[in-house]
Amino acid sequence: MQVTIDAYSGFCFGVTRAITSVESELKNGALCCLGDIVHNGQEVARLEQMGLSTIDYDDLRTLPAHSRVLLRAHGEPPSTYWIAEQRGIEIIDATCPVVKKLQDRIRACYEQHKNDEERPPQIVIYGKPGHAEVIGLQGQTNNTAIVIENKEQLDRLDFNRPIYLFSQTTKSVDGFNSLVEAIKSQISNLKSQISLEAHDTICRNVANRVSQLQAFAKANDIVLFIGGTKSSNARVLYTHCVEVNPRTYFLSGPDELTDELIMQCRATERVGICGATSTPLWLMERVSERLSAS
Repeated sequence: MQVTIDAYSGFCFGVTRAITSVESELKNGALCCLGDIVHNGQEVARLEQMGLSTIDYDDLRTLPAHSRVLLRAHGEPPSTYWIAEQRGIEIIDATCPVVKKLQDRIRACYEQHKNDEERPPQIVIYGKPGHAEVIGLQGQTNNTAIVIENKEQLDRLDFNRPIYLFSQTTKSVDGFNSLVEAIKSQISNLKSQISLEAHDTICRNVANRVSQLQAFAKANDIVLFIGGTKSSNARVLYTHCVEVNPRTYFLSGPDELTDELIMQCRATERVGICGATSTPLWLMERVSERLSAS
């Protein structure tokens, strides 16, 4: 049995930057993070053991002045900064630069067109409703942006008004392109004169992982995909692995390696271990160690 850890799996740049910020800032005293720093329970637990506290929005409104709060890579809406300023809270902003650039673009679009009374525009976000990044993006438009996940939800749009389309940074490129074509088709079918501006704002470092993971999954007999149960990115990438290798198993960590699964792995030649953008390398290494030691 040869066990290989996928070289392309693990934290993306934005998450790595946020984790590094936490580890550095903890040396300077107490630190809170607004929401889970990453959608991986084991990594959250590791950082909490180092002294990080995880808080929610209710906690933010009651923190004493001079508390220090780190904003994770997903980004936050302007209201979060306003609350912190009103309460005298110090913000350590670990928003991913790719997400921050997207926030700026959406806010600029909103400010430019918000007073177009004759044909008020629609800012549309291709993303997952309720996702932390999407909440931050909606906040740039005073929560007027429309969020849709697929072309089946086009009935939420008004095809008598201009459409400015952006994407959550971690969404599928194919899904975005499909949505663009569906909107164009609807405009054509309705013989509408509205304009569509489609901005592909997907992070290529994340998007490229699909093809990389599928190549990795094909190269192995069994694949152990390691991811957090809260991570939508993990579920999506896991599904892509299953598409090319049905013998792909989703695990949160080494404790979920059952005797039956270990026996299946040992009966094959090649076992691949991979993970999501929120999966730490050390966790994949522990799964490998557990498997090899069995």
